Amino acid sequence: MGQKTDAAKNDTIKNDALQNDAVISVRDLNVKFHLRGQRLHALRGISLDIHQGESLAIVGESGSGKSVFIKNFIGLLDKNGWIDSGEIWFAGQDLAKLKDEKVWRKIRGGKIAMVMQDPMTSLNPLKTIGWQIAEALKLHQGLAGEAAKNKTAELLSDVGISLPETRMKQYPHEFSGGMRQRVVIAIALACNPEILICDEPTTALDVTIQAQILQLLKDLKEKHHLTTIYITHDLGVVANVADRIAVMYAGDVIEVGTCEEIFFQPKHPYTWSLLSSLPQLAAGEEELYCISGTPPNLFQTIQGDAFAPRNPWALQVDFLYRPPYFEVSPTHKAKTWLLDPRAPKIEPPAAIRRMMELGKQPQARAGRKESADAK
Repeated sequence: MGQKTDAAKNDTIKNDALQNDAVISVRDLNVKFHLRGQRLHALRGISLDIHQGESLAIVGESGSGKSVFIKNFIGLLDKNGWIDSGEIWFAGQDLAKLKDEKVWRKIRGGKIAMVMQDPMTSLNPLKTIGWQIAEALKLHQGLAGEAAKNKTAELLSDVGISLPETRMKQYPHEFSGGMRQRVVIAIALACNPEILICDEPTTALDVTIQAQILQLLKDLKEKHHLTTIYITHDLGVVANVADRIAVMYAGDVIEVGTCEEIFFQPKHPYTWSLLSSLPQLAAGEEELYCISGTPPNLFQTIQGDAFAPRNPWALQVDFLYRPPYFEVSPTHKAKTWLLDPRAPKIEPPAAIRRMMELGKQPQARAGRKESADAK
């Protein structure tokens, strides 16, 4: 009886994913780790759909669980971690229950590729750039010899590296940080994936190069018809490239909506705090906002809203009960008791009120860069 119930549940999840045009459908995902003799509850019941052809940004402070969440999509969870419960549906199969490494190798790279956040450690210093791209072409597209060489040159050209025939003979140390990042992107594209995950793609790059890399990823998404997922701690970085934003805190997605909804109509106090912390949103002599306190200890059971101890707008109920999702619109929902009809009306901070006013202006929605650009 239990097996039939589970099968029916799985069929429902798959059907919901198809109806929602979701390429990845995550339901009630719980991930734990053995660490220092204790159990750490890293992901606490995440449910999220990732849609075909969209750009989704997953944002939150360091340690919020962004990278752990995404690693489950490619079977690279650390050995001391495991999926305790939940489902991850992709291409008709539940990745949460997938144990066969041969199947994972077909998905990892070939279906879902990842651009790691440190290009220098992602590249082999002893091999030429061309060899490293050609290796991916051989493994995932079966190309070799002249065909692989031509495709390598094409990929280098696609990511904006001039003189590709010359550059492919060079080594990583001969490239700047921005060029190494472009090479790592080229290697990911060599796998011909459907989904491209970018983990902090602009880390350690200066402002000008950051903008170039983000524009490159945006252009490649359109050219190769990719679904892209960005992982970052900085909302400003993804203001111009994301269609939707999922805000994570303490191992949970606490707010999700379109980019316009998150920037111009944020509802969760944590999202208010993240936005208020952006230097570009400070006004005049106004002191830059800083989120007080520290994230909760995930070794312990969290009662109520995990953000409550750091939340200056917290209600008494926040310390007692974990909030469910409240729907703001068909595309926007947030886990905060402030959205409960019985909650008192609380004004967001000044920076958020300014953003809300700006969001009412048509030109602001037409160009997010004007109000919240990458740093």
